[in-house]
Amino acid sequence: MAHRKIAVVIPSYNVRRYILTIIKHIGPEVSSIYVVDDACPEKSGQFVETTTQDPRVRVLYNAQNLGVGGATMAGMTQAAADGADVIIKIDGDGQMDPALIPNFANIILSGEADYAKGNRFFEPEGLTDMPLGRLIGNAGLSFLAKISSGYWYSLDPTNGFVAIHASLIELLPLDKISKRYFFESDLLFRLNILKARVIDVPMYAHYADEVSSMKPLREIPRFAAAHMRNFGKRIFYNYFVRNFSLASVELVLGTVLMVFGVIYGLLHWGAEVPATAGTVMIAALPIIIGAQLLLAFLNYDIQSVPHTTLHLRLTTSRRPMRALRHGAKHSEPPEYKKGI
Repeated sequence: MAHRKIAVVIPSYNVRRYILTIIKHIGPEVSSIYVVDDACPEKSGQFVETTTQDPRVRVLYNAQNLGVGGATMAGMTQAAADGADVIIKIDGDGQMDPALIPNFANIILSGEADYAKGNRFFEPEGLTDMPLGRLIGNAGLSFLAKISSGYWYSLDPTNGFVAIHASLIELLPLDKISKRYFFESDLLFRLNILKARVIDVPMYAHYADEVSSMKPLREIPRFAAAHMRNFGKRIFYNYFVRNFSLASVELVLGTVLMVFGVIYGLLHWGAEVPATAGTVMIAALPIIIGAQLLLAFLNYDIQSVPHTTLHLRLTTSRRPMRALRHGAKHSEPPEYKKGI
């Protein structure tokens, strides 16, 4: 990792009693540490500035509370502007081991992936320490995130231990990414639109007496609606705007046949006693064929998970990428010019 700049971003909100310990355990491979005070009522930013002696630390302040996503993006944007090559985000509540930072950074620097994220589900033994409520919730969210983001082989979408190549920051529509609890899942969706490669990194999480400010009953409906919205956007953009293939036909035809078969069957339910063979076949055959077509589309979508690393295909010069982000002419495909 010589001559490569690794930056760490730590969103800070009510984590004053953990933050110094986290900074202390960040190894020398990291060149910059950005603590983002997200309008913290404990004034954690001022606390870090007046307490830590680590010269790598820089404190950023959000004028108002933007949530974990807003704080993370503020730190990532500043790190990229300061010339970082890899940006790693860890939470400030002590659940993530800073000793894993080199593992995440090496995956990006070796060109293996554009984005690395922690996976607490990789080894069954690691699940025994996770509270049952979090385990069930994360399992359900993982399934929804697979559908909406298109990263079918990725688990634990809400894991906040992530690393990203800095060149992607200029390509992502940061103003459109969710700024609160849906941040990690929404970011995965945006990365899929860019066709960035994502890899999971096995890890354990440490659960102590920290209290989450997330309200599950309030956030679950929002998560479900957001996942449905992202799924619709991803399918429309990837299969009808950017590309049109046999899978696009399978999706449209399969959906039409399924809807027709179900509606026809319901309308004729009990109308004929007994129902004629023709009535049964007109309802059943479209459903059977439609289901086969939709399964074929699903198989295509699963196999379409990005397998090549995007940042290796991008120029190493920051100036052309900035021009690209603002719509200037460039040799890259047009879909990188603007997010959806």
